[in-house]
Amino acid sequence: KAVVSTQSTGDYLVTEGYKDAAQMFMEEAGVQSPINLDTMSDRIKIREAMDEGNIDLVTQMINDFDPELLDMKPILYFHLQQQKLIELIRSKSIEEALQFAQSELAPHGEDHPEVLEELERTMSLFAFTEPESSPFGELMKPSQKHKVAGELNSAILESQNQQTTTNLHSLFKILVWSQDTLSQNKISFPKMEDISSGIISNS
Repeated sequence: KAVVSTQSTGDYLVTEGYKDAAQMFMEEAGVQSPINLDTMSDRIKIREAMDEGNIDLVTQMINDFDPELLDMKPILYFHLQQQKLIELIRSKSIEEALQFAQSELAPHGEDHPEVLEELERTMSLFAFTEPESSPFGELMKPSQKHKVAGELNSAILESQNQQTTTNLHSLFKILVWSQDTLSQNKISFPKMEDISSGIISNS
């Protein structure tokens, strides 16, 4: 069981793009990575740009990596554009955010009805002077960026014919789903605000 647990942890770190942590963990555990860790550089740079909220740079790096990737995954592209709108709202660039929503996001809703609900929730942020404290404040939290970053990471791995999910990744998805469900039902619980750092707060 210890071997399985060690391999699962190593696989998760590699799959999610945590190169330094993966290298240190595997050296200490005495196991080998399933891939060359040097090939993780692109995914790491994209994740860092996403953490910084620099969505234009993220999009540019993805197009440099694989010009067809976003064309083949329109929902992923919508989530990137959605995140850019969120970052514009966060920076209080309201006029630019409104123009961007009308010119870039609205057409996605017309072409892909399945994203309409997400689009409407994001547009609702305009109605609040403090969107972080609004009923849609979840969109402003780091967990939203992490969700999009994970989607991007999986798409890149898939394009490289690499494993896109791990046992730990599945557990984290269950954790995120459970927290979202409890929040929607206004149930108080100790919530993990940032999975990467393990920060927990009372919700």
